Amino acid sequence: MGAGTIQKDGGSGRRRRGGRSRPMSEINVTPFVDVMLVLLIIFMVAAPLLTVGVPVELPKTAAGALPADQEEPLTVTVTADGSVQIQTTEVERNALVQRLRAIAAERDSDRVFLRADGAVPYAQVMEVMGALNAGGFANIGLVTDIGGPALDGEGQ
Repeated sequence: MGAGTIQKDGGSGRRRRGGRSRPMSEINVTPFVDVMLVLLIIFMVAAPLLTVGVPVELPKTAAGALPADQEEPLTVTVTADGSVQIQTTEVERNALVQRLRAIAAERDSDRVFLRADGAVPYAQVMEVMGALNAGGFANIGLVTDIGGPALDGEGQ
């Protein structure tokens, strides 16, 4: 991993006994590329782990993942006790639409991810979805964990 092999002076092919050797002047980029690829893989694995969220027990489905945007996605979470949080900030239900309108005015994308605990009643999740729509977000993605039943009869 040093500067490379040592070349001898003289291009005649004969070796001189007292000949001086000089270091090779070219840089070997292979170790540099190896290190860069390892760092790239580390960052690709670590980046999804850096997203901040509220701990909820997501329901499992067989649905695939949604494509990612350039902008950080807005996440609304309904916890098991029924409280609503935008990113990590808890919001009162009666002020939810106003907060969402203010956020929608500042954002380029109308995409929002809705995370709801599996123990939350369906009616509460639909109320929050209605508030999201009234707040200016028409592109709502429901977040679930993978590995749930496919309901096609093959997974049983």
